[in-house]
Formats: sequence, C-alpha cells, structure tokens
Amino acid sequence: MDVLIIGSGGREYSIGLALRKDENVGKIYFAPGNGATDELGENLAISDFNALADFVEEHGVALTIVGPEAPLVEGIVDVFKARNLTIFGPTAKAAQLEGSKIFMKNFLARHGVPTAKYIETSSLQEAYDFINTLKTPIVVKADGLCGGKGVIIAQSHDEAKRAAGEMLSGNSFGEAGTSIVVEEFLDGYELSVFAICDGKDYVVLPAAQDHKRLLNNDQGPNTGGMGAYAPTPLVNDDIYAKLDERVIKPTLKGMQEEGMPFTGVLFIGVMVVNGDPIILEYNVRFGDPECEELMPLLKSPASELFYKAATGDLANAKIEFHDKYAVGVVMASKDYPYKSSEPAEIIIDDIYHEEISENAHISFAGVSRGEDGKLYATGGRVLVCVGIGDSIKEAQQRAYMLVGQVHFAGKQCRTDIAYQAL
Repeated sequence: MDVLIIGSGGREYSIGLALRKDENVGKIYFAPGNGATDELGENLAISDFNALADFVEEHGVALTIVGPEAPLVEGIVDVFKARNLTIFGPTAKAAQLEGSKIFMKNFLARHGVPTAKYIETSSLQEAYDFINTLKTPIVVKADGLCGGKGVIIAQSHDEAKRAAGEMLSGNSFGEAGTSIVVEEFLDGYELSVFAICDGKDYVVLPAAQDHKRLLNNDQGPNTGGMGAYAPTPLVNDDIYAKLDERVIKPTLKGMQEEGMPFTGVLFIGVMVVNGDPIILEYNVRFGDPECEELMPLLKSPASELFYKAATGDLANAKIEFHDKYAVGVVMASKDYPYKSSEPAEIIIDDIYHEEISENAHISFAGVSRGEDGKLYATGGRVLVCVGIGDSIKEAQQRAYMLVGQVHFAGKQCRTDIAYQAL
C-alpha cells in the first residue's frame, strides 16, 4: 500500500523509517516532510486538507497517518472520513482531549479517571482563591494548544498568581490562555504511555520516559524533549494493569458514550504516586522524541498496526515488540530553546563500526536540503540519534557513539539520557 504521512518532524521521519522497512508498503509521501524525508519518499508542498484528500484519491493512497496535533484539532480526519478515505488519527471532536485542557480534565472527572485536584476558570479571583488552598509547587495550564509550552510549575503562591494573570490577560499565550486550569502538583515519577486505539480496542506500547529539560540532571528550561528511552524499568505489570482498568478502558468507553469514539494514539502523561498512576494529561498523537524510540522496537509490520487501528480492526492484529531497549539523544541547534539559530551544515562521518551501523540510526527533524544538495540544521531540535540494545546501558552507549559521528556548528545535546534507569 502507498502511505501519506502528515507532518515534518523526527516523529514523522521515524514512522516513515518503520514503513520503509515494511514489505507491505509501496510509496511513502510526506506533507510537508523535511529536508531528509525525501530519502524515504516524496515530499508534497500541500497543506490544505481538501487538496491533500484530492491527492490521496487521485494517487490511490491507501492510508494516511497524521503525526502532529494541530491538523487533528483542526479536523483533517473529519475531512478525509467524509470522503471515505482511510486515515489514522482522532476526529476534531475526539482531539479535544489534547486541544482543550479544560475538556480533558472535565472528561477525566466525568468518567472517574484518576487525576490531580483542579479547577478550570476564566476568573482571576477564582484562580487566586484556589491557589491559596494549595501547597506549593502549583501547576497553571493554558487551555489551548501552545506547542507543549503552556504549563507553568510555580514554586510559590505569588508565582502561580502571576502566571494565572499573565495567561488570562492574553499576554502569555494569546487566545490559548484565556481559560486556564489550576491544579495541585503531584510528587512522583513521570511516564509516557501510548495506546494505539481503534475506537474500542487498543494496543499498549512499551512505556517510555522522556527528558524535558535542556541540561544534564534535569536542569535548565523545559524543551520539547531532549531525549527518551523505552521501555522504562519504572513500570511493572501492576502499573500496566492499573492503567488498563482505571485509565484506558474507561476513557475509550467514555469517548464512545459521548459520541466521539477515539481512534489514533492516546498519549497518556502519567505521574506514578505511591504505586498508583495519576493522569497529568492526554495528547492525541505520538510524543516526540518518544516515537523515535518506539518505532524501532516494533517487531510487527508498522503498516498493520496503523491500518488496522484506522479501520477498527485491532482485535484481529497480532502486534509484537522486540525484547530490546532503545535510547534516543536529541541534538539541538545552538540557541535552542531560546531563539532560532543560524543554518549550519550537517556532516556525518562515514560509519565503519558494525555495532553502530547495525544498531543505531538517525531520525531527522529540523533539517532542510540546501540548493547544494547538502543537509542543514535549520530547526531547534535537529535530529535524534537512536541506539538499540539488549540493555538500556548498551542502547545508550550506541546512541552516544552515533552522536560522536554527527557534526554541525553550535550542536548541543545532553550527555545523560536514560540516567534515571541507570
């Protein structure tokens, strides 16, 4: 089958890489793709949803996979489904689980899914009153999509009130912050759990852990993610069982009852507190960089996982994963995450070491192809070096061996990805 992947980051490159190895897959298209996805397939300069649907119809593309959240929230799935085209991802209504933090928190409360104590409000006074009842730190979230940056963890009551005021005034995040969620801070350890859903059935992928802060030892500002590893030893069968019964099943049942069955990736941000999973947030797509580690662990054909989920047929899928570990290290540009950086040519050494060539690879993200045919670092997070191994240590070593082969001016990365597990 021919496949179209919507998006341009490392997540979409990784999905393309998994499909490239799949003998069931013919041609791969990316819309818009990045400077390196043209090595896996064909990039399309089409952004309009109806024009993309026209392309899919005209070229007989059997499956469309949506990577990022924005097109999902904007309704690309609805456009395709109205034309009987097979597309992997939730409808706009179902995508509110990520598109609106207020919708998500209220949904969790309605269906008894464990989450932090919270209020949703557009009133500054109400926010202040609730902040006064909480112990610090305090979490303040903008309601809408903010590219992963709409969450403030305030260390004092004054800082929380300041954050609430900045959001509600529209100064911080514009329209996305004119309603907010204020919630208690949960003290535990964080996990990323992904369930591939077809509306009623689901497959849980190995749990991952990502590293949000820029610098080693989780110092510095929050980023979109500086690396990740999977599976994490911090999850046991007991936590998986609790997630099944308390979180995933009631969520899928609730979405069906409310007339918006959930198809696609349910990304569950979990805080484990005293052995119990409490839900921080839902997203409706793969995390980035977690996707880069999960895709190579998939033993079954990637097309089967995505196609059967998109067509409501996961019950008949036998999805298996390699009994291995993956560690991904993000290499970012010089001024990330503060501002954009000057384009820099990427030079990758010839790799003669069999251990790296067979057990490590690069997923490209913020890269462009120059007129000279060379690759340039043009985005904040430029690429991810992924290592695979029989242990986390081995996977980590291989990822960092590959990091040493990649050069561009101003490159930066953490040197401690997966340290929690080690």
